[in-house]
Amino acid sequence: MHFTSPDWVTLSDGTGTLYLIHISKTDECVAVKWELKFNQELGDPFIVLHSVRYARGEAQLIDALLLSIEKDELDVKGSGFHVSLEWISITCGPNNDKCEILKRRKLHGKSVPHYAAIEPDANGLTIISYKPFRFIGAEGNQPEEERMEEEKKEALYFWRQTAEDVTLTFPLPDGIIKEHIKVEFSPDHISISLNKQDPFLKGHLYAAIDHESSAWILTDERSVEVTLAKKDVGCKWAEVIVGDKQGEFVADPAQCAAIAEQLMHLTSEDLNPNPDCEKPPCNAQELEECDVSLEDGTTLCRFDGSTMKATDVVNLGGNQFLFSLVATPEKMPCFSLRHDVDALLWQPVFSQGDALWEHAATFNALGYVQASKQDKKFFTCAPNFSYAALCECVRRIFIYRQPTPMSTVLYNRKEGRHVGQVAKQQVASLESSDPILGFQASNERLFVLTTKKVFVIRVNTAG
Repeated sequence: MHFTSPDWVTLSDGTGTLYLIHISKTDECVAVKWELKFNQELGDPFIVLHSVRYARGEAQLIDALLLSIEKDELDVKGSGFHVSLEWISITCGPNNDKCEILKRRKLHGKSVPHYAAIEPDANGLTIISYKPFRFIGAEGNQPEEERMEEEKKEALYFWRQTAEDVTLTFPLPDGIIKEHIKVEFSPDHISISLNKQDPFLKGHLYAAIDHESSAWILTDERSVEVTLAKKDVGCKWAEVIVGDKQGEFVADPAQCAAIAEQLMHLTSEDLNPNPDCEKPPCNAQELEECDVSLEDGTTLCRFDGSTMKATDVVNLGGNQFLFSLVATPEKMPCFSLRHDVDALLWQPVFSQGDALWEHAATFNALGYVQASKQDKKFFTCAPNFSYAALCECVRRIFIYRQPTPMSTVLYNRKEGRHVGQVAKQQVASLESSDPILGFQASNERLFVLTTKKVFVIRVNTAG
């Protein structure tokens, strides 16, 4: 079940049928009426990951994202199954009646996503997963060219870029000398051929270049290095040749260092040097064995709702995914990643220019602490970021509060420095041995669902 809006609910019955339920108050404005507006059998059993309600012109639509596990007849070497994400658009009549499916789109992947959400205006879809997802054609079959892309193939060339230029490097076959190489430049086109044969690499460049300043050299490593001088200095290229998938991008070390420097304002050697700051920085400390993440291949991918193509792909590397939550109902759910020992919360903002996400909150040392909880099942935080909480499969709840100023003088025993604020950890034990099935946090209370009861833990006092 997913609450699409304050007055709509999207529901799966667990057998493959999707329901839309409208919530309204009676004339007495006391009782609440739940009215079924739409139901349709879609096929395999699924769960509802996310849903949004929005207006497109005069039409009112509800988009739902459904997850199911399907048999994959073409997978003879793997598990034999794939993960299916179906993006469904449903139109609703002016009186919230006559709902019908307008569009169905499917993505396939090989791992269950950590995070999947539709943008509020349904213009895009964001997925965080260990294995990539791809849209499937209308007949349900993956296009041949996309299937070929999934196969592990050696790159034809490698490329990197700076603010001023783009550099391509490709190895030479045996027996090729400088006289056999032909590289032609134009303001928006490139062509490379060997030994008077047809060009093996040619096409329209991603952006204009200064072709008179562009050049190529033969390196000692028996490879050719082509340097393209950007006409628009500072422009970031997404690819070298439009539509070409034979190259592999290599991040420039200087760029990585610049990005790391830009993020330094989020880190500090002090636990919290400015406790009055609304969004305190995180704490950088040495990592230990329990800090190692097995999810180095995790990526964030944003798909365009019209073209069904990936517009942004970000490799999250060792920044382990921790949890997601809805901090602002009008926006996409936030997601939390581990940065060094801390947990940083990010708010997706794809509709705001070139920004992908913005920093929402920092939980000092929480990334390190949660790594030791081997039996953790659910992880979340309060919408106002005042505390974070996780639970084990049975009974125990751990609550972590943000650092607050101390009323008494406290000194670090090893360093002798004065400690102005301290973060607190609290442990609650449920009076039940039933498995925990659900976990939700509000600003004041923590709700824990077991197989038989709902427990409410007061964490903060209102006001």
